[in-house]
Amino acid sequence: MTGVWPLGNKELRIGILGMTEGNGHPYSWSAMFNGYDRERMDNCPFPGIPAYLNKQPKETLGIPGAHITHIYCQNRADAEDVARCSFISNIVDNPEEMIGRVDAVICATDIGSEHVERCRPFMEADIPMFIDKPMVDNEEDLRTFVKWHKEGKHFISSSSLRYSKSMEPYFNHHYEIGKLMFICKPMCKKWETYGIHALEGVFPLLGEGFLSIQNTGTYERNMVHITHKTGCDVHIPLSDEMYGAFGITLLIGSSGNKIITDNDSYYSFKKQMDKFVHYLRTGQEPFPFTETIELMKLVIGGIISREQGGRKVLLSEIKEIL
Repeated sequence: MTGVWPLGNKELRIGILGMTEGNGHPYSWSAMFNGYDRERMDNCPFPGIPAYLNKQPKETLGIPGAHITHIYCQNRADAEDVARCSFISNIVDNPEEMIGRVDAVICATDIGSEHVERCRPFMEADIPMFIDKPMVDNEEDLRTFVKWHKEGKHFISSSSLRYSKSMEPYFNHHYEIGKLMFICKPMCKKWETYGIHALEGVFPLLGEGFLSIQNTGTYERNMVHITHKTGCDVHIPLSDEMYGAFGITLLIGSSGNKIITDNDSYYSFKKQMDKFVHYLRTGQEPFPFTETIELMKLVIGGIISREQGGRKVLLSEIKEIL
């Protein structure tokens, strides 16, 4: 399947792939496109999702000219529930059934090691994609996505924390605290799935130029130290049950400091989807793909370091091209 790119102002039919344990993005993202049945959503398996959706005025829901029209989940009952909650018309029993029926696909699963095979049918059919974070968690798969990007395949990937409402003002303007010297960005759950939230939540503060990563923790309790060419150090303590860490960032500069908190999940998720639709319509990536490559090297390096006894891993060791 080949088509016109970018997609322009056409009515967009978008398919969504889910779901993995602990990840309810098919519920939330579908609601942001299609609206939702409040009573049914209140009974979804992820109580945090209706908690933030229900705070929003109805007029904030929806993205003009774009709808989730097809859904696939490995467990059909999950797909049926999401479809009822968010008015999705078509449930498919095989992801490839979407080919020829949708204009784009959202891969809403957050296990990086599965993304190459989940995305391959759509890449081969030239269907543009949004890939949930992290895009990959190993070097071989990173090289596959870099190859696809060089071949002209259309896809983007990001963490929603790139669009944190409270952090955005500081990404380009933090002069009141001077030169950034230290950033602490704690996070919950697992490094493999949520480390990217911490990484991408601070990446725009410093930009490209991360040098090394060292994870002296364990699978359950990660303790990550990262260096940047500017001289700024980044610390990420991350453990399974540390949910109170989500949304807090400490910035220390040469002449001041800031503690930033953010609990507006809806804003960041919705902006992430708005950016995807803008990408589909214009072909303009929301940020350079080189940033995604560097972020994935950090995710991979954090795993390598932990598995090798906490040694410092240089990003230059991780090759996106053989």
